[in-house]
Amino acid sequence: MSQVLIAPSILSADFASLGRQVREAEAGGADWIHVDVMDGHFVPQISFGEPIVRALRPVTTLPLDVHLMIEPVDPHLEAFASAGADSITIHVEATPDPARTLQTIRDLGVRPGLTLRPGTPAWALWPYLELADIVLVMTVEPGRGGQAFMPEMLPRIQQVAERLDALDGDRWLQVDGGLNAATTGAAVEAGAQVIVAGSAVFGDAGGVAAAIDGLRGAAAG
Repeated sequence: MSQVLIAPSILSADFASLGRQVREAEAGGADWIHVDVMDGHFVPQISFGEPIVRALRPVTTLPLDVHLMIEPVDPHLEAFASAGADSITIHVEATPDPARTLQTIRDLGVRPGLTLRPGTPAWALWPYLELADIVLVMTVEPGRGGQAFMPEMLPRIQQVAERLDALDGDRWLQVDGGLNAATTGAAVEAGAQVIVAGSAVFGDAGGVAAAIDGLRGAAAG
């Protein structure tokens, strides 16, 4: 995967104009649309749920990349798959059996993804890497947009990249948290293949398309 993908996170979009913002992201060159689902339990904040995925599905042709920050997660997988999610990423901390949860997602016809909190040891991912199509490294604490990038996560990105390179098949190494034109280059250099950015895209004074171009330029070095 030579080209780094850009996945704007709608957590930072204007919710009153969400459909328009997603169309702007697609027209501006986004590759995926990232949907952060928060339940007020696994993380303190509440964002939105399956109805938003269902509402956005006819709005865009881009893959809807859903990050579930909810616990328990298993009872909600089918609803998000039916709503139109193309990928569902779950937290290793949010299920008693990550292998079963990832297989359930795949059986629903959706790409399975796996992530973890910054404070959880990276080795918690190792038994499940072959079961995931996406591995997400969080570079902020999950649950709130607009946080500053944690540079201490760069060695983790590199460590996960090395593990994935040793496996057969294609997988995406995704990075989310505090990514902007100033931090994206370091994340990509460490091994990131998918850049998730919220406020850096939807909060850019120059507009969504210019922000995506800026991220792509930063990714290219």
